[in-house]
Amino acid sequence: MAIDVKFWGVRGSIACPSPDHVVYGGNTSCVEVRIGDQTLIFDAGTGIRNLGKDMIDLKVTKACIFLTHTHWDHINGFPFFVPAYNPQARFCVLAGHLTKQGGVERVFSAQMADPTFPVPLSAMQSKLTFEDFTVGTVLEPVAGILVRTAPLRHPGGVTAYRVEHGGKSVCYVSDTEHVPGHPDKGVLEFIRDADLVIYDSTYTDDEFPAKVGWGHSTWQEGIRLCRAANVKRLALFHHDPDHSDTAMTVIEQQARAQWSDVFAARDGMVVAV
Repeated sequence: MAIDVKFWGVRGSIACPSPDHVVYGGNTSCVEVRIGDQTLIFDAGTGIRNLGKDMIDLKVTKACIFLTHTHWDHINGFPFFVPAYNPQARFCVLAGHLTKQGGVERVFSAQMADPTFPVPLSAMQSKLTFEDFTVGTVLEPVAGILVRTAPLRHPGGVTAYRVEHGGKSVCYVSDTEHVPGHPDKGVLEFIRDADLVIYDSTYTDDEFPAKVGWGHSTWQEGIRLCRAANVKRLALFHHDPDHSDTAMTVIEQQARAQWSDVFAARDGMVVAV
């Protein structure tokens, strides 16, 4: 059974709807992985709003939502995820970085509380559950689908995910900072032999020195890691909101000149694995 990956939000930091962000999109992080009738959602940035509308059209009423972390650009679409207000729907929200901060439910409840939002989390009438796990745990949302987890280098902590099913694998490695000249061994082993890696490519190598400590990586580092780990395809992801369509086209062209098995993710793009 194929793994279908759809990108609903590919930007980092902040949504950037504008005439200069039409081709690649302006929504923040949200990726859907569909395996048969099972739906896995990675991050709940502004892209999850359109995903929710699509789920309503397709009458999909259950999913697991895996969070890399809870910085705003990865969760601020959740209050607008309309399926979560359906009493007939079931969703589980999982996070691996908040066990010492009171858990993911506390963070989501605070996000939807006065004075920052007028509708409380309790207004979501779906069967909504929250689960905190320790990074490194292997999750099995349903029989036959494994979701491996690993830590990433980012302020506050981040979880990487690797979905495995039927001999295929997809890795979601967003929000991680590398050390130039020192490949991250943890990431290398985590993505080894994967069919598709979605990687934090916020900056270019030229931009990176001014952004050290911000918790992000570059498209060049993504290529270096993926080629060293025998990855089949690389999706550049978490695009800098200051990178317009014109800039992104140049980045994608430069990346493909280095390695033909790389592409820049776009809002609405579907990739079959």
